[in-house]
Amino acid sequence: MRLIMALLRLLVNSGKNCYIFDMKKMPIAVFTFSLLLVFSSCGQSDSSGFSVGVFVPGFIEGSPTYELMASGVQRAVDERPGTNLVFIEAGFNQSQWEESMMTMAASGQHDIIVSSNPAMPDIVRRVLEEHPQQHFLLLDAEMPGEKTVHSVAYSHFEQGFLNGYAAGLISKSNMQNANEGVRVGLIAGQEYPAMNTQIKAGFISGARQANPRASLDFRVVGSWNDPAKAAELSRSMISNGADVILTICGGGNQGVIATAREAGAYVSWFDISGYDYAPDVIVASTYVLQDTAVYDTLLKAIDGELTFGESETFGVKEGYIGFDYSHPVFVKNVPGDIREAIISMEQHLRGDK
Repeated sequence: MRLIMALLRLLVNSGKNCYIFDMKKMPIAVFTFSLLLVFSSCGQSDSSGFSVGVFVPGFIEGSPTYELMASGVQRAVDERPGTNLVFIEAGFNQSQWEESMMTMAASGQHDIIVSSNPAMPDIVRRVLEEHPQQHFLLLDAEMPGEKTVHSVAYSHFEQGFLNGYAAGLISKSNMQNANEGVRVGLIAGQEYPAMNTQIKAGFISGARQANPRASLDFRVVGSWNDPAKAAELSRSMISNGADVILTICGGGNQGVIATAREAGAYVSWFDISGYDYAPDVIVASTYVLQDTAVYDTLLKAIDGELTFGESETFGVKEGYIGFDYSHPVFVKNVPGDIREAIISMEQHLRGDK
């Protein structure tokens, strides 16, 4: 009984029929046992309600992508009274993700499991071999053709293009930290298909749209939570002439910000408006309306109107990706001609002109 009570105290009850489970506080064996306790209690709380399980491959707090996913899910659930909701934070140890996801599916307690990460399709395929009836809603991933999966992908090429176009314009400008020549940087937590084929390709394409002579310095941290390594890599990039760095390395982003501040460089942000994180160095930011995407799609699932076996792609034209050009920090720190060029480019991608 003491063990059970200790485990239950690790659950954060954030409202009726909603739990957040933090895996960083326990080993995988205890985690698995505890999940079964939680799923059992959630099933008993309202057996007639639709049940949503959210699998977070990391932690919600401090991760813009997962904060947006959680916000959108919570909004949808709030609009459908009686819906049960469980958040599972699986931590940064990717070797444990599959077992954690398998445990969620094995519980049989979730009408749908929601997650967001390009790595999820491979994990979900293996889970479906054991639990073929489990339904999934995957964000930021492509998994067409699976009869119990609906996936939503984003046009990261377009998003990377907007970041790159802004970086190229700023790099060739007369702004204080711009160097001679046009050399931009991209630092990633890890390499994965969307990074290599969409984000990186879009970023350099955008930079070269601003200046055909633009070059790219691309580095990989090897982890999503290593600010020291990210700081080391970004310092080297700046020493080699990169003056605008797009940072997509999770917890390592803070290391890039600190180095840019010390060394006199600029930072470009991805997925969520990031100017407020460091108004003195972040000069460009794109966003993905993941909260809106999951809200719109999950409501359809709860209402029984979502078509599974399909994959959707949302981009600039659909209104889910854009550049935050109205933020006061951007307006204050970036010259008017650059701002106008970025706005015009986004309008072009949207098909406005």
